[in-house]
Amino acid sequence: MHATFNDLVTKIRNLSLTEKLQIKSIVEKSIIEERRKEIYDSYLKTKLELKNNKLKFTSDVKKLKKTID
Repeated sequence: MHATFNDLVTKIRNLSLTEKLQIKSIVEKSIIEERRKEIYDSYLKTKLELKNNKLKFTSDVKKLKKTID
């Protein structure tokens, strides 16, 4: 059975404060781990680009802004 987002929110609201705090901690740790994985994957990609001489460096602010967008 798949619960909808609204079902989950309703169930969480009905939990005790202790249970809510535990869920909060679990979600925060999960977010941290996901972000850590994104950063690591980006690092690996950049490392590979550097190895393959595809990494480009510039001090031109306009080029940097364009790259970010």
